[in-house]
Amino acid sequence: MNRLSPLPVEIGSRPFAVTEAARAGIPESRLKGSDLHRPSRGIRVPKSNAPDLTALARSHTKLDTVTFASLVTAAEILGIPLPPWAEFRPDDGGPVTAVVEPVPWGKKSGPHFREPGRFLHLARAGGGTLPRRRGIAGHRLRLREGDLIELEGVRLTSAARTWVDLGSLLPLDDLVVAGDAIVSEHHRTFGPPKRAMVPLPELRNFVDSANGIHGVRKARLALDLLRVGVDSPPESRLRLMLDGAGLPEFTPNFRVDDALGRPVWTDLGCARYRTCIEYDGLHHLAPEQQALDAYRDQRVAEAGWRQVKINRIDMDHGADWVAARVQQALRKQGWQR
Repeated sequence: MNRLSPLPVEIGSRPFAVTEAARAGIPESRLKGSDLHRPSRGIRVPKSNAPDLTALARSHTKLDTVTFASLVTAAEILGIPLPPWAEFRPDDGGPVTAVVEPVPWGKKSGPHFREPGRFLHLARAGGGTLPRRRGIAGHRLRLREGDLIELEGVRLTSAARTWVDLGSLLPLDDLVVAGDAIVSEHHRTFGPPKRAMVPLPELRNFVDSANGIHGVRKARLALDLLRVGVDSPPESRLRLMLDGAGLPEFTPNFRVDDALGRPVWTDLGCARYRTCIEYDGLHHLAPEQQALDAYRDQRVAEAGWRQVKINRIDMDHGADWVAARVQQALRKQGWQR
């Protein structure tokens, strides 16, 4: 049994192009080794590597000067949250090739809509040939100046352009969740300031001028639903549940002043009915965080506010369950439907 020769560190630690291997002096026979995946023509991925979407996209975009990451692939690289069904999960069961054009809003055809996470989404400018490779969903996109950026060596669509393109793929609520993450920014009395990927006014200007881009119609609907200051996707989904139930509007990252005038930052707050909501994720189970939460709860209560705590189990019960819990608190604060 032949022992495979080790790959150079700069090659063997990431996905790489066959052309890179040739420049590094690696013989072609070594590229057929059982320790390498072949996800697409001209690409090799060491099996010992942890999955790395950015590195995989980089290896593809370096094959030429015109291909770039787009849609859900660009979103993941940029850190824009996606629903689980849209996150990258390559199919190792055999060759998969998808060549797709943008699908008009409302049409649910094309493999990139049914199973977008199975593919790496790559695009070229309109008029060029479609990327055609195993494991690739190929797109043609009409580009404007500033639509492409480079991040960690990967050519991809900008955050604003990616969000508009996602309007051709994501349902409205998921597009709002993604948009909230893009425009989120705040400066609180604790922790470092959070800066937006794209400030809301800038995103609004981009969408206003995005005529002809697939997804822009839905993006314009979602734009009016975006709110600045959201810290996590569950907070966005919680706010949308309350809006859908016809409850008073809750503002993200809302400041409540305690009895001594000191600020307490709540996830969602309604000043008119002095009601606030906290979404308790897994980190709230830590003993240190529970102690901090208890002190926060005391300060909010002493200031005359009623607080509702929502967790993943509540969200799993659905919008009616969540709305009923918040309605109960609002009624005790004088709200009537």
